[in-house]
Amino acid sequence: MNQRTEFETRSTCCYCGVGCGMVIRSDGEKIISVEGDASHPANLGRLCTKGRTLPLTMANDGRALYPALRASRDEARQRVSWDVALDTAVNRFADIIEAHGPDSVAFYLSGQLLTEDYYVFNKLAKGLIGTANIDTNSRLCMSSAVMGYKKAFGADAPPGNYEDLELADLLIIAGSNMAYAHPVLFRRIEAAKQAHPEKRWIVIDPRRTDTAAMADLHLAINPGTDVALFNGMLHLLLWDGYADRRYIDASTTGFDDVKALVRDYTPKLVADICGIAEQDLILAAKWFGESKNVTSLYCMGLNQSVQGTDKNLALINLHLATAQIGRPGAGPFSLTGQPNAMGGREVGGMATMLAAHRDLQNPEHRAEMAKFWASDVIPSQPGLSAVGLFDAVKSGKVKAVWIACTNPVHSMPDQQLVEAALKNAEFVVLQEAFTTTDTAPFADLLLPATSWGEKEGSVTNSERRISRVRPAIAAPGETKGDWWIATQFAKRLEARLSPLSTGRFEYENTEAIFAEHCLTTEGRDLDISGLSYEILEAKGPQLWPFPKGATEGLARRYTDGQFETADGKAKFHAVRHLGTADKTSARFPFHLLTGRLRDQWHGMSRTGRVSQLLEHVASAAVSMNPSDMERRGIKAGQLLKVSNTRGAILLPVEASDELASGSIFIPMHWNTRFWSEAGVNRLTTAKVDPISFQPELKHAAVRVEVVDLPWQCVAARMGPTEIYLDNLGPLLKKVKFATVTLIGRETPAVLVQFADEKAPEGFIEALDAALSLEASEATQDYVDQAKQIYKRGRWENSQLTGFRLAGETKAAGWLGECVKQGGGWSWPRLQAFAPRATPPNGALTVSKTICNCVGVTDTAIKAAIEGGADFQTLQKELKCGTQCGSCVPEIKRMFLTQPATPVVV
Repeated sequence: MNQRTEFETRSTCCYCGVGCGMVIRSDGEKIISVEGDASHPANLGRLCTKGRTLPLTMANDGRALYPALRASRDEARQRVSWDVALDTAVNRFADIIEAHGPDSVAFYLSGQLLTEDYYVFNKLAKGLIGTANIDTNSRLCMSSAVMGYKKAFGADAPPGNYEDLELADLLIIAGSNMAYAHPVLFRRIEAAKQAHPEKRWIVIDPRRTDTAAMADLHLAINPGTDVALFNGMLHLLLWDGYADRRYIDASTTGFDDVKALVRDYTPKLVADICGIAEQDLILAAKWFGESKNVTSLYCMGLNQSVQGTDKNLALINLHLATAQIGRPGAGPFSLTGQPNAMGGREVGGMATMLAAHRDLQNPEHRAEMAKFWASDVIPSQPGLSAVGLFDAVKSGKVKAVWIACTNPVHSMPDQQLVEAALKNAEFVVLQEAFTTTDTAPFADLLLPATSWGEKEGSVTNSERRISRVRPAIAAPGETKGDWWIATQFAKRLEARLSPLSTGRFEYENTEAIFAEHCLTTEGRDLDISGLSYEILEAKGPQLWPFPKGATEGLARRYTDGQFETADGKAKFHAVRHLGTADKTSARFPFHLLTGRLRDQWHGMSRTGRVSQLLEHVASAAVSMNPSDMERRGIKAGQLLKVSNTRGAILLPVEASDELASGSIFIPMHWNTRFWSEAGVNRLTTAKVDPISFQPELKHAAVRVEVVDLPWQCVAARMGPTEIYLDNLGPLLKKVKFATVTLIGRETPAVLVQFADEKAPEGFIEALDAALSLEASEATQDYVDQAKQIYKRGRWENSQLTGFRLAGETKAAGWLGECVKQGGGWSWPRLQAFAPRATPPNGALTVSKTICNCVGVTDTAIKAAIEGGADFQTLQKELKCGTQCGSCVPEIKRMFLTQPATPVVV
């Protein structure tokens, strides 16, 4: 018997900015499993549900495996060789550049690219073509934090590291649901608080999220009132004598202007603006002032706003006024949303910057990079940032756009604008690992890129820690590394545009690119001139700066009170409360809030491939305060039309106590592969922060209306889910509402629901064909022509492997649960056609998975709690919360809402 050889590869996770280390096990061809790398200082062996299931995303179904090109917009893309693909791209770009100038082309990149990928693209755009029209989806998540750091400290970098989160006496968590968005980091602060219960958390969030539910103080402010809140806290800190005047005088400027401004932000005024109790505001300021060490953690709730930079600055003002910076456990800490948003900023991979935190508008900085890159075309002005970039594509100012590793048709605000832009472009290149994204249909040229487990390079996480990314298996098909694609294109374009100055992109591997990147940083605030792949291999992940001669990276910045400004002092900024871009009104009375789910990532191009990750939340829904529902006569499960001047979307409503009256919540992830709608960004505004150019993706003003669609259809089918999802795509567009999900842990299946005024002609037949549910010896039907009811079940070896209910769907819940649990069937087949909401003997319970790692349902947890189990007993008996721990906040919340049965002695 042949024994399979297993290999271990150390790499990093490809999801959020925590930067978790991983040990990947493979057999040389296929990734078998992953576990957290206990030696990696970011996660210390922990992984979340998304990271743990990465091997399940590696099937080649849905992958872009070869270059594909279309001759015209009316034709389908056809497979071509790499030479044809690259030569075509070069000729199209070069023709446009020569006819219309370098700013007639643009690049839109991703915070999921590796640093080496980013570096080549940046050099290609700014050093070869001569355009600064290169931006990234980090503009959508991190640019306000970047500008906050730069304006306050003179440089873009968090002052501390992850240890500070554990050392802080007080954590301020603002605009971040860490329990969902950064679960491994949340485990670290959760463990620190368990070991030291005297530590305090203040969570600032309009929703009572799982993170907020665990806080010592939850400030459920009105959307967009963060600046008022922070100014009000500073007012109280100054009034009560908590300001550190010695530090202010020695290490800052601008304090007097801020002091004069916040004098007007009285507790009563701020409480009224923010919609919170005055005593809670006073308590928050008191805790901030009394605490020895305060660390603030903030994310999209602050950044994704037309006042995002001001929100960052108002929070930083609190730290500067109290000297809560530059020492263990103290400082303002921006949590990055993507695995390498920091690395992209380091190499200057955005429209407003040059490599190594240099400024495009600084002549000395341009001269330095001109020497590094042997270039005389480096632009002197910022290029187009994300929203402006697609505006320019739509208007025809930008004629060709290259999109790499991102999905702007789904993720950008005001999606109609992006769709119109890509339809208008003369040439669209998409460099992507998956063919199933919402942007893929718009690509004239699709270039297949390697993905997690296949890539090589480096990333920088939220704490400035650089880690190696290593390939565990060979690249599938004809896929290539992003750096290789960019380099090959650059070499060919260089020969066309600069035939007398070639050879600037002759990189043999990612190590050569990294070495050049390190050289560009020497003497800069992020100096990593002493770092190399060799050191990363020998010593493991390292913090920056790491200059020549260093033995380790710098743990904390500004410990001496000196900053990266001209005078060495940090800057206070007097910022006023302005509110949201979209104001609620009688016409649009609801605040629409958007955010993340625990087990999904961005547009679901990767996580949406794993049925296990859809067990916690299966499909798109709008959450609403129960009192708002009651006043409007809205019942759970009804379809709501959520709309504003930009568009409208349909989805079912669910009651949620997390929301204040007047607010609704829709997750950001769902897209046209899983929904008849384009996503929640159909409703968000393209208005941007005037300093960071970051759009307001977290909030929009909307109205809601109940929609009655009497014709219902539900179907499920075990089998090749990627194929079924592809087949279902056209059908989702033929009805007014549809939603698709994956179900089944061991035997994955597709579950799809439709609703409309009536069944579209030929729809049922097309649905059966899409799901391989055509009539056969394995199927049985029930038809009531008069009532337009058409039902079909498919049984194989005493298993229900599929069904379709059209016209009457009461049994959909328990039939779907039956398929989800493997299809075991113990009743007469006719019972599947009865209009009943429960199985015949009640043995099958429709439930929701709470612990994804072990597969523990809410039903099992509720039963254990009712039986008197405490949390530790629950973990011991059911094993829930013992793996990644992502479910722990929700389980603890269930103890508050699920009464235990008294034990009679």
